[in-house]
Amino acid sequence: MPQKPATGPSSSAVASERVADHLRAAILNGELPPGARIMQEQVAERLGASRLPVREALRILAAEGLTVVKSNSGAWVSKMDMRECEGVYKIRERLEPLALSESIPHLTALQIAELADLAGQIEATTDVDRFLVLDRRLHLLTYAGCPAGQLTEMVDRFWNTTQHYRRAFARITDATGWELIHAEHRLIIEAIRRGDPEDAERFLTGHIRRTRLQLVQHPELFLEDENDTVE
Repeated sequence: MPQKPATGPSSSAVASERVADHLRAAILNGELPPGARIMQEQVAERLGASRLPVREALRILAAEGLTVVKSNSGAWVSKMDMRECEGVYKIRERLEPLALSESIPHLTALQIAELADLAGQIEATTDVDRFLVLDRRLHLLTYAGCPAGQLTEMVDRFWNTTQHYRRAFARITDATGWELIHAEHRLIIEAIRRGDPEDAERFLTGHIRRTRLQLVQHPELFLEDENDTVE
């Protein structure tokens, strides 16, 4: 009996993922700031795609918290005011320590060594964009052992929606603030290495809370003019 040919993702699905990857990178690296309108026709033309994969890519990104899509209106990069951002950070203070506690028993020695290496790279850089990439990689790696997929999906979404505000905050952080960030990273990693979820949770909660409290002292970070950047 002849075998059925192997089936893989459709060409449309592949195109949608390619467009989503392009737009995701543009949003997370700050090229497309919060509130920027995303013109589907221009995205399709630039990437050599049809409108259908672009629409599907925008739905993918909306599920990740990166875009807002309105029927018969268009798509925009997600944005928050100060109160909304503060609310997300309060949720993160409770959600991420739980993800970390669940993750610690399942982290490997190689992963813990990678965390230490990432912390060292973070301490060595003065470039904000490189810091954001490394910091995201470090924290999400600490949750990599969490067996609750729904929990880590929520964590990823909140990291996406606050990316722009972390970038803005990092640009105004002084030397003392950077030293605190580095020290907190070392404390979290050392608690992970000891297999101590209580200390790890406590240090992480403080790490997120301190950022929240400092963010709300800078309302100007949320008062930028509407940006009509078009992709």
